[in-house]
Amino acid sequence: MLTDIQKQQYQRDGYIVLPDFKSAGQIAALRARAEQIVDAFDPSQRSGIFSTIEQEKTNDAYFLGSDNTIRCFFEEEAFGPDGQLKQPKALSINKIGHAMHDLDPVFRSFSSDARLAELARDLGLAEAQVWQSMYIFKQPGIGGEVRWHQDATYFDTDPISVTTFWFALEDATLQNGCLWAEPGGHKGPMRERFLRNGDELRMETLSTQPWPDNSTAVPLECKAGSLVCFHGLLPHYSAPNRSPISRHAYTLHVTDGATAYSPHNWIQRDASFPVRGFI
Repeated sequence: MLTDIQKQQYQRDGYIVLPDFKSAGQIAALRARAEQIVDAFDPSQRSGIFSTIEQEKTNDAYFLGSDNTIRCFFEEEAFGPDGQLKQPKALSINKIGHAMHDLDPVFRSFSSDARLAELARDLGLAEAQVWQSMYIFKQPGIGGEVRWHQDATYFDTDPISVTTFWFALEDATLQNGCLWAEPGGHKGPMRERFLRNGDELRMETLSTQPWPDNSTAVPLECKAGSLVCFHGLLPHYSAPNRSPISRHAYTLHVTDGATAYSPHNWIQRDASFPVRGFI
């Protein structure tokens, strides 16, 4: 799958962008299914707002119960002072999470790909295990900033193995909030660890090394159909989307089954719902 040059690039930079990984038809099917899920979502029954800045404060039953099911989350700026949505529901959802890759046939089909299994091996994952899926809308005008972070914070293993597979379902540009990353930043320390103990969540500080800024970060602009893979220690963020164009993306967080998965990670599986790979 990857050439030797691409492998060297990934090891050097901590990320790689693979254009045209998914077809227009595959993207259309996933987007249509996401639209159906949002359309069926009744916010009057139960709902959550996903904080993209202070994720450790998403400590409520709705968020905690989304670990191994499928739930919708609103953008922080979706509601007005009167508590009512400022625009239609379909333009107010931040994301769907977190187990579509296992529970929904359309998402499972998109996520089950022998090429992904081969790619995972090329990236160093001997036994790929997919723990989490998210459909991210990055809504026009109100798409929230996602602060600098490392995905290993949420999927700690010994040794660190989590790798993110980020699929662009629309063109990701500077205008609509593309990813930014620090090339080579994965060689630095893990700065935080997100810990779950029952229904309690907390963020543990591990390193005081500052987050990057735009003097060292680079934008990862890419076309729809591209796949961005990055190391779990790679610092990355995305700016707010104030443009009139959304930036849909689908992400999978994958660890190596040959490593020890922390019992304090917020998503856990047992024999009744075992973690699976790409195929």
